[in-house]
Amino acid sequence: MNFSKPLILAASVLAIMSCQKSGPQDFNLGKDQCDNCRMTITDLKYATQLITEKGRAYKFDDIMCMNMYESSNPDKATNAKTYVIDFPSGKFLEKAKATFIKGGSIKSPMGGNTQAYQDKAAAQKAAATLGASLTK
Repeated sequence: MNFSKPLILAASVLAIMSCQKSGPQDFNLGKDQCDNCRMTITDLKYATQLITEKGRAYKFDDIMCMNMYESSNPDKATNAKTYVIDFPSGKFLEKAKATFIKGGSIKSPMGGNTQAYQDKAAAQKAAATLGASLTK
């Protein structure tokens, strides 16, 4: 009996699975729900994600919701990777590398009223325009 075809198939499946993206997952706007408040995620620019040590992705509609979730679920937040959306580009950014602005005329889904920026100069300019404050 020839076992080579099933072995090749099994090896191919394992190779594909090992190459799956381990970072943040794309949002399905209008369908994904916030894992903290259960509100439907509709605005990508305020959305965030927490990826647990085991690779489970939790999605949030506002930076404040992710912060609240981290505080109330330390078992899932320990060693997790957190991502925010760079407000100008709409691309994922590690939370630790972001510069945040808060307040002023910013209106986010759950009232966290915080925007994330990859570029500190862009954050400072936006803060001045929106009457917001730089935070870290």
